[in-house]
Amino acid sequence: MDESITIVLDDQKVLSAVCGANDGNLRVIEHSLGGRIATRGNQLRVEGLDASGSRRFRVMMERLINSVEQGESPSPDFVKALAKTSGEDGEDPLRDAMIYIPHGFGKVFPRSLNQAAYIRGMRSCDICFCVGPAGTGKTYLAIAEALRLVLSKKLRKLVLTRPVVEAGESLGYLPGDLAQKISPYLRPLYDAMEALVPYEIIRRMEESRTIEIAPLAYMRGRSLNDCMVILDEAQNTTKEQLKMFLTRIGEGARAVVTGDVTQIDLPRRVDSGLLHAASILTEVEGVYFSWLSTADVVRNPLIKKIIRAYAAASPQASPAISASGISAAGRAEGTHDEERP
Repeated sequence: MDESITIVLDDQKVLSAVCGANDGNLRVIEHSLGGRIATRGNQLRVEGLDASGSRRFRVMMERLINSVEQGESPSPDFVKALAKTSGEDGEDPLRDAMIYIPHGFGKVFPRSLNQAAYIRGMRSCDICFCVGPAGTGKTYLAIAEALRLVLSKKLRKLVLTRPVVEAGESLGYLPGDLAQKISPYLRPLYDAMEALVPYEIIRRMEESRTIEIAPLAYMRGRSLNDCMVILDEAQNTTKEQLKMFLTRIGEGARAVVTGDVTQIDLPRRVDSGLLHAASILTEVEGVYFSWLSTADVVRNPLIKKIIRAYAAASPQASPAISASGISAAGRAEGTHDEERP
């Protein structure tokens, strides 16, 4: 049976922020829950929702109002994330998964329950793996959390690395010093940083050596203390390389390892270090595995369709994904497998 709900907001500023520009936030809620929302004076009235939808609507409105009262201006993207993660039980999976970056452009929030679990994993464990397809926010969220820790002085520096898998051009022939040679390979990490904080802050961090970039091969023999280390594109590491990297983590340091097991560029007959690690480290205390899927893609809705099309055309990719333990481990970690490719 359809229900109608009327919410009265005495504060006009709160009402305006909850509704959003041109009632954009309300349109997002309508699209997510169904029903029709109308405003009249200081009242919001929703019709056409069943009992379950009505409970979710009340929970969402309560969270939106609380957000506005705390000084936030909820965007349609935030409301979309709220709609995806809100249940009827009143729990708020976004509350302890927000990332506030000092001097950043704004708060970063998870767009799915799996992404929220990923953020909590980075905060609760010294080593966090995140495995998932393109566009799921693996690198973006890792960079956001790293900037939060470094710019708030909780860690002293950020170290960025990734394996250099050459594609017809040797690293040694690229012009410039080491930083300039490795820079093209780390461009995705810089893209994420530039989307999160002003470039001036990045430049100052580089000048003060608060950001360090290094090829994975240069990690041997080092001990990384009190820093955040991000290894991107880990599917292109060998077993030996990934073991070497993981054993560099020193006192007070945290590491995030990201990768997509469907995009392995290693030579044939060379095992991926990421797949190997997923098969032997999932039960190690202090190591967290986050498994993202096409349901968590946030880059562009079209990306989901592209990933599914390639998966359907390449059924031989399935054994590799299965070998990583994604299905079993994902359930063990309590992640929310809405869709698996």
